Amino acid sequence: MSVRTLPLVFINLGGEMLYILDQRLQAHNTSEDNSEKVMNDIVGTMFNKGFMDELLKPQQLYSHRTLKTVLTRLAHASIMRLNPASMDRLYELMIMAVKYQVFLCPRPRDLLLISYNHIDTIRELVKETPVALNQVEEAHRKIVEVYSSLSEGEFQLLRQTLLIFLSDSHVRVSLFMKNKVQNPNGRFVLSTSGPVPHGVDIPGLIRTFDSKGKEVKQSEFPTGGSYTSPIREGSFELHGDRVIRLGLNMYTVNHPEETHTSKTSSVKHTDDSPNLLAKEELNQLARLMGSMKAENTPKSEPYFRINLFTTDEEGEEEEEEEAAERTAGGAEEPLFGVLNIQAMQDEQVATELARIAGQFTEGEEQPDDPSSSSSSSNNKGDDLLAMMDHL
Repeated sequence: MSVRTLPLVFINLGGEMLYILDQRLQAHNTSEDNSEKVMNDIVGTMFNKGFMDELLKPQQLYSHRTLKTVLTRLAHASIMRLNPASMDRLYELMIMAVKYQVFLCPRPRDLLLISYNHIDTIRELVKETPVALNQVEEAHRKIVEVYSSLSEGEFQLLRQTLLIFLSDSHVRVSLFMKNKVQNPNGRFVLSTSGPVPHGVDIPGLIRTFDSKGKEVKQSEFPTGGSYTSPIREGSFELHGDRVIRLGLNMYTVNHPEETHTSKTSSVKHTDDSPNLLAKEELNQLARLMGSMKAENTPKSEPYFRINLFTTDEEGEEEEEEEAAERTAGGAEEPLFGVLNIQAMQDEQVATELARIAGQFTEGEEQPDDPSSSSSSSNNKGDDLLAMMDHL
């Protein structure tokens, strides 16, 4: 497993979270001051110097639970609050977006270009705030310094680690399904057509060489697809044209999601008409994210509250009304017992269950070298979480 995977995962997931939150702020006509504060607070915490230094240390990739906890703390660094159910839905959207990008990444090294696309977009979000902008620039320099020296084999191991981490995520996303890049079972569609990766020959030709290295024969074979010459290589510098579109904000109306294998991707259009597909995706996000309103809270602690399930309270009221009508009408008692399962249990019960589950986890995850990694494996992510608490 690669020990350089965590920083790219965190930056890409954090970038996707910023895309979604920025879209919701704009959709609800949130004041410019509040929108800037949300973006600046999250970006400032995400790219904090001490936090990035800790993140860039060689370490194993965190579990989904630990990573979601870190990202929840990151979201709560702003003036918005997410309940656990909201964070679950948000995390699923972020994970599927990153999985899509990893699956369609032309080469393992191009994972850097995807991360740089996220960083470039984040830089644009905070361009009016010099402090946050400088933090992003400094973090980007460190990432370039760390990853520029990695070999192709190390990038391949990094990609393999990412695929293992994302292998069990199959959440359906309406934008992907309507673009025909995701199947109803949640798995992505890999195209067999389009440009090949940079530095790769178009498949379909077999060359035979003799013992002296001289080509003596050529034969062709059907590839099952329509491949074209590779596009130019993207820039791995601090600033430049990344070429590939993966990692850009797919929730903006003027940038519908594209893939590098699209037959029409090389044709430039200047169509200013609204994108219906993007609008439908934004509506879907609106249903997921719920309403975002500024609460009348004291000035010392202003915040936004995000409720994903706005119909929960309405459903409870309807059930109470139906129960009252049955009681008033003299309805008979049900012939079967009703078991009410609560999502939020007693704190003591939840603590006890967490303790028992932790014992199973400790028993299954035995490190190879107890003397060097036993304490770090049991406290994975604690350093980052503690650091975020002090930011």
